[in-house]
Amino acid sequence: MNKELYNKSGCLDPTPYEAIKNAERRKFYPLVYICSPFAGDVDRNVEKARIYSRYAVDKGNIPLAPHLLFPQFMCDEKERRLAMHFNYVLLGKCKELWVFGEHLSPGMREEIEIAAKRKMLIRYFTEDLKEVD
Repeated sequence: MNKELYNKSGCLDPTPYEAIKNAERRKFYPLVYICSPFAGDVDRNVEKARIYSRYAVDKGNIPLAPHLLFPQFMCDEKERRLAMHFNYVLLGKCKELWVFGEHLSPGMREEIEIAAKRKMLIRYFTEDLKEVD
């Protein structure tokens, strides 16, 4: 029995029920594109991208981090341009681009440039998850 659905008299009160139901149904999770380094120290960069993705979830978003997905089945050396094309397609589905860290790799710069051309909101964060202007 869910106590908040009943009034002080113990009678079913539909108002809280409807509010809870509508809040759950109307929860909107926008897609945000996670832009962070991949090459170099791949293991460390993958772990950081996971942390950034979790941060986006905790802030009420659906993170999209293609650099965590495509390397699972694509060869960066042979299929980099194709993977980057896929990234740009996915970027177009997102509401915002979130850039993490101070170091911008060439791939990150391309993603930022494309997002800017599309007039997307671009947000910058430190590695410690602090937003910067």
